[in-house]
Amino acid sequence: MDGYNIIGAWPELQKLKDISLEEARDRLIEQLAEYQSYSGMKVLLVFDAYYVPGLGGKYEQSKLRIFYTKEKETADELIERLVTQHIGRRKQIYVATSDMTEQHVIFGKGAFRVPAGELLIKVRQSKREIQNKIRQEPTGKRNTFDNQLPPHMKDLFEKWRRGR
Repeated sequence: MDGYNIIGAWPELQKLKDISLEEARDRLIEQLAEYQSYSGMKVLLVFDAYYVPGLGGKYEQSKLRIFYTKEKETADELIERLVTQHIGRRKQIYVATSDMTEQHVIFGKGAFRVPAGELLIKVRQSKREIQNKIRQEPTGKRNTFDNQLPPHMKDLFEKWRRGR
């Protein structure tokens, strides 16, 4: 997905970008890493090096694969190359961008498109589902090793602990 396109399309990140582009990038990375963990989808995030000269390359942060384009390379070009590399591997490829031209190009390559607004809805939905699961967990009951032991083993370990 085109990171700066997403930042420009999501209201919260758009406002944050005006204050600190780096903070907006970090917040996007954090949200997409959480979404990746919850959804099970592998997320590749692409940023134009235009905004961060000399940073081109691939990085991994929070198990999220982040690409910065080389100088004089656009995010769209890198996204198209990544789609070409990954298409046909029995995977469905989705590209998140609100750039209509880019949507048509990747659609022509066999990938699906997800507008930035739709991705925001999916990210927010996954966040709500995570919060609901957390609320549904029984409070006070911890998942400890001794909860899994039969009573006679607990007694034996307790005797050993006390030196008997």
